[in-house]
Amino acid sequence: MLAPLSKYLIQQSSLIKEALHRLNSLDKLILFVLDDNQVLKGTLTDGDIRRGLMRGLNMDVTVADFMNTKYRAYTSKALTATLVAELRKDNITVVPVLDGEGRIERLIDFTKTRAILPISAVIMAGGRGERLKPLTDSCPKPMLNIGDKPILEHVIDRLIDYGVINIYISVKYLAEQIIEYFGDGSNKGIKIQYIHEDTPLGTFGAVSLLNLNECEYEHLLVMNSDLLTNIDFEDLYLHCLNEAADFTVASVPYKINIPYAILEAEYGIIKRLSEKPSYTYYANAGIYMFKASLIEQLEKNAFMNATDFCDSDRTRVFVNHCKPLKC
Repeated sequence: MLAPLSKYLIQQSSLIKEALHRLNSLDKLILFVLDDNQVLKGTLTDGDIRRGLMRGLNMDVTVADFMNTKYRAYTSKALTATLVAELRKDNITVVPVLDGEGRIERLIDFTKTRAILPISAVIMAGGRGERLKPLTDSCPKPMLNIGDKPILEHVIDRLIDYGVINIYISVKYLAEQIIEYFGDGSNKGIKIQYIHEDTPLGTFGAVSLLNLNECEYEHLLVMNSDLLTNIDFEDLYLHCLNEAADFTVASVPYKINIPYAILEAEYGIIKRLSEKPSYTYYANAGIYMFKASLIEQLEKNAFMNATDFCDSDRTRVFVNHCKPLKC
């Protein structure tokens, strides 16, 4: 989860007295120290203050005299799954993510963040939701409440839990309601951009409207907006990497119990008799991970379903039986 940024920041010219008051009000007992150009220069904890006092410093000097300059900070691309695991092992709780000039873009709270995945996400939210009429006559299906918030917000919050902060939402039907509710995503510490469908483009066609040059990461996640799922997005991502897959489809098991004995025969001769067998099939869950370069193979602004793209001979497709997954 992304930690609120401003309350954890302090200028290096601030007095240590102010820092103490600030630390006393925080759940994470750490401040990130900035210079006049908002560049990260150090960190400050109550332990740093105690050590400074033991060195003879007094309470009338600035934060710069007490701060720790041997801090850990990373760029977004440096935060691999392996590094995240190491940070957790070292009991690092809050880590700053820096831009190219050393300014903090965001803070990641590792007590709440499951992973930091180097992917962007596309959420398909343009459909009319015909099967849920009359509920969707005046409300787009992704904005129907489940509990205390819309389905789409559950989806976005799940992505945030896995460190996904670049999200595109494809909109058409009652698009203004979705845009007004989520805005640019800044209230959640993420970046949301909207893909406007002038005509229905299916479950995958809107992906063609993305600018490949603007895709920050090698992989894209595409999913339907009406999925309530506890899918492990990290497991899906790692599966995609380990199999060197162009395109990975998440699946959900569908079990069929047959209440009768089933005969298996060949040329009229019974070869096998199965008593009340159970069969498990894997259904498409509406969640896809693929290489962003595949966007080039989509016809611009043309109708396309994800299943049609999977059936083509242009991609090396793998199925990921996600664990766990409930849709």
